[in-house]
Amino acid sequence: MQTDSDHRWLSAAARLAARGVPLSRPNPAVAALIVRHGTVIARGWTQPGGRPHAEAVALEAAGEAARGATLYVTLEPCAHESPRGPACADLVAASGLTRVVVGCADPDPRTAGQGLARIRAAGIDADLADNPDCAISLAGYLTVQRLGRPHVTMKLALSEDARLAPPSGEGQWLTGEVARRHVHAARARVDAIVVGRGTLDTDNPRLDVRLPGIEKRSPERWLLSHSAAPDGWQLLSSPAAIAAMSGVQTVMVEGGAGAARAFLDAGLVDRLLIYRAPRLVGGSGPVLPDLTHAALSGSPHWTLADTRQLGNDKLEVYERS
Repeated sequence: MQTDSDHRWLSAAARLAARGVPLSRPNPAVAALIVRHGTVIARGWTQPGGRPHAEAVALEAAGEAARGATLYVTLEPCAHESPRGPACADLVAASGLTRVVVGCADPDPRTAGQGLARIRAAGIDADLADNPDCAISLAGYLTVQRLGRPHVTMKLALSEDARLAPPSGEGQWLTGEVARRHVHAARARVDAIVVGRGTLDTDNPRLDVRLPGIEKRSPERWLLSHSAAPDGWQLLSSPAAIAAMSGVQTVMVEGGAGAARAFLDAGLVDRLLIYRAPRLVGGSGPVLPDLTHAALSGSPHWTLADTRQLGNDKLEVYERS
């Protein structure tokens, strides 16, 4: 049985797992904490390229100090053998740990339940906690395993009346510098970005990460179109075609009312990042009236998960209900 303290440690591990996103591809970004008497004695997260796994990193760092301690890990330790490394369930079983608390069960049939069973068979107390923060940290991996497609975040900069662009002659941006830098941080956490043909032809966007130190985390660029994609881009024939994106766990739809509407109408948006500029635009420009704050507040399909002020703009984060 889990305690409030267990869930706090798992939530801390979920935050640590962000260090592996998205560099752990093709593996999920998992994190592990080894705790003794309320103190972290070792930690680990999935390394770039997917190996070594979080548990292996933490156990190596702890060494003999792991004996008698508790392991908090965001995802059930893997139970299948791989030429790239041993099964984490076997490493944990041989570690001398007293207890293991897992934040999420692994739906991969090669592990599902078998990782925990193997650890328990070694005489270690192992609990499955179903921690929501761990599930959020693993949203891309869990969506691929359960639905056969990547997790989709839609990012939009909108005015108060859900317009996607300022009036003609007032520049390119609705939002300010702080919000735009936050977008770059969000890009660094996804595997791929999708825009529509209209956005490509009008803006010729780079869609890269322009924050010092993490420029190399720029995601793949995908074009939603029925015609050819230019060099440096990959073609997405329809929203449903995301299921065929090789090795991609997380997608961000960034560009244009057309692409936004296509994904929304297909029911393929799991999360909304709306950067709301404090202004009314009006006019006849592109608009998404079902994404005004009032419309979303009254929608049975979306739950407001977070808000934060970014300069003069406000970020609204919605999760599909």
